[in-house]
Amino acid sequence: MEDWLGSIQDLVIGSGLNLLAAIVIFIVGKWAARFCQRLSERLMNKSKVEPTLVKFVANLIYIALLTFVIIAALGQLGVQTTSFVAVIGAAGLAIGLALQGSLSNFAAGVLLILFRPFKKGDYIESAGTAGTVEEIQIFTTMLVTPDNKLIIVPNSKIISDNIVNISAKPTRRVDFVFGVGYADDIDKVKMVIRQVFSEDSRIHKNPDVFIGVLALADSSVNFAVRAWVNAGDYWGVFFDINEKMKKRFDAEGISIPFPQRDVHLYAVKEG
Repeated sequence: MEDWLGSIQDLVIGSGLNLLAAIVIFIVGKWAARFCQRLSERLMNKSKVEPTLVKFVANLIYIALLTFVIIAALGQLGVQTTSFVAVIGAAGLAIGLALQGSLSNFAAGVLLILFRPFKKGDYIESAGTAGTVEEIQIFTTMLVTPDNKLIIVPNSKIISDNIVNISAKPTRRVDFVFGVGYADDIDKVKMVIRQVFSEDSRIHKNPDVFIGVLALADSSVNFAVRAWVNAGDYWGVFFDINEKMKKRFDAEGISIPFPQRDVHLYAVKEG
């Protein structure tokens, strides 16, 4: 009888100690997980990582560490955790296969936030569309078109395609093609073109405006004109110069063949 009571007493004491150790493991482990979460947030904020990614990664670190703490605490209580870990692994694999598209977008979103090929406010072309970046999210990027349409593009499509960041550089080159008649004096035409461009203060003096004969077409002599402007002045200069050239050609008696089958004014898909 005494041996039986002693065995029960030893079992209770051992179970109590194991329970106490499990509680200590859980409390200390939870504190350590929270500490690692806050430390990772501070380090990422110091490195100027995108706030959305900072919060997500920090929470992911906390949940992962807390899961290990719970498994360790259960193991201290004598619970067989091997099968438990196997179940978690199998569930993670099943979820990963089911959400592989979303995970691909998530991974692409992390890369976009970390390497920053573009930022909010940039005008970009990618994934067969173009627009101003309104927001970079974990799974998608939101673009706004010049006519104010919202386009939501999966990040995996952006990261797997060419990215043209039109706003990345402070200056841009504006390309024009002007066609005149064969009877017009080439030197006079070049002089008139240079005068029109020199009158616009938005056009940079360095590098200088380039003017050259591009082609001797069927019905016109085509001039290529290339000028550098600030990125924000691109479209203003483009439209204004086209209008001014038409008026100046008319005033100077320079003919513009019609129809100009071989002449086009570049209207590329840029904003």
